[in-house]
Amino acid sequence: MNLLDGIIILDFSQYLAGPSATLRLADLGARVIKIERPKGGDGSRAMQLKNLVIDDDSLLFHTINRNKESFTCDLKDKDDLEMVKKLITKADILVENFRPGVMDKIGLSYDAVREINPKIIYGTVTGYGSEGPWARKPGQDLLLQAMSGLTWLNGNSNQPPMPFALSITDIYTGIHLSEGILACLFRRFKTGEGGLVQVSLLESILDMQFEVITTYLNDGKKAPKRSVYNNAHAYLSAPYGIYETSDDYIALAMGSVLELGQILDIPELEQYSNPESWFDSRDEIKQLIGAKLRTNTAEYWLDILKKADYWCSDVLNWQQLLESEGFKILDFIQNVKRPDSQDIFTSRCPIRINGEKLKSSKWAPKLGENTENIIKEFKLRGEVKNETT
Repeated sequence: MNLLDGIIILDFSQYLAGPSATLRLADLGARVIKIERPKGGDGSRAMQLKNLVIDDDSLLFHTINRNKESFTCDLKDKDDLEMVKKLITKADILVENFRPGVMDKIGLSYDAVREINPKIIYGTVTGYGSEGPWARKPGQDLLLQAMSGLTWLNGNSNQPPMPFALSITDIYTGIHLSEGILACLFRRFKTGEGGLVQVSLLESILDMQFEVITTYLNDGKKAPKRSVYNNAHAYLSAPYGIYETSDDYIALAMGSVLELGQILDIPELEQYSNPESWFDSRDEIKQLIGAKLRTNTAEYWLDILKKADYWCSDVLNWQQLLESEGFKILDFIQNVKRPDSQDIFTSRCPIRINGEKLKSSKWAPKLGENTENIIKEFKLRGEVKNETT
């Protein structure tokens, strides 16, 4: 289902935040043309996860840039820049994530691009915004997690600040960018007006914490206090957390401590009759729960808890998840590979439209793979320097 059929996006971005946004728009039917350097291209082509490389590009690049095309050009070359400007006249959306001032220097700032195409929607990603003392700091996911306060929410209180083991800042920023672009696109269909969509990694990772930051601001600015034992949320009371059993782990979400004591036969929990104590004494409560759960298996406890309709869950690894019927029915994995190349299994778009799953078998492009065809299709002036090594 191509909801954005006919929409052309010029993607100057690289690595994760910008490309994750254009990936989502590609999954929704837009045509995404990556504008890449003739030598090296998108930096994520060389950025490897666990040293995995397929067809000379990192598996990470294949993951984030499937369903796109690659157009190589040297933006410092006058003829190549003119070709790009001609492409801009045909485009609906432009996305970039260079440091502030780089696109201005090239001659492709928002104001310059708007002169070329007044209806363009121009999406830009920065690390910390375009102004202020942090504007030129490197915008890298771990660094943003560290600066945003997020790392003080994870792990137990006797542990150091702990980051998420995911590029959550980049991905969340990409979501915000695609949201802003789609909102501007909707307005353009109504008014014909383009627009500038600006997001930053810092603002996105702060927004991800809006619940707990709001709590902090309205609680006398008291620092978050992580549990000593089984911390899973700095602002939630017992029993919230993941617990070890005799053979595995289970997760317990929000619920009555008194009710849990009755279900698990922990009479010591009866003393915590005041719900406020479930937060104030959460470590003591969690330790009582943990001691009980270690006396039997995960299956045994989950059976008891589920029969009592208490919020709980298995703690699955990826192998267990992929083998489960609940996962299989989602049909969430797709095979995306280049012709005559090895299989690449990845996730599909998580959005469904009228019950239809959005899948695409179109592969991530080789560097410059589509340059010549794009030149012919759009009748671009001059010839391109199509170096692919």
